[in-house]
Amino acid sequence: MVAELNVGMDYLERKKDALIRFVSDESGAVSVDWVVLTAGVVGLVLGIFTILGNDTADYSDRIGVYMTSQGIKTY
Repeated sequence: MVAELNVGMDYLERKKDALIRFVSDESGAVSVDWVVLTAGVVGLVLGIFTILGNDTADYSDRIGVYMTSQGIKTY
């Protein structure tokens, strides 16, 4: 029974050490930073395109109506 308890404690000690190493390891932190930064930029660009896309279509329609209403002068 005591041997089984020691094996269980060793297992928990190894898991605790592995968890401490995992939490203190920062080797992947830069990748996560870049992913979050890239996602933010993509979201910003999509938001800008959504806002400006509707206005751009409206302006192009107005320009088309104006140009169609102008007569062509021939001399």
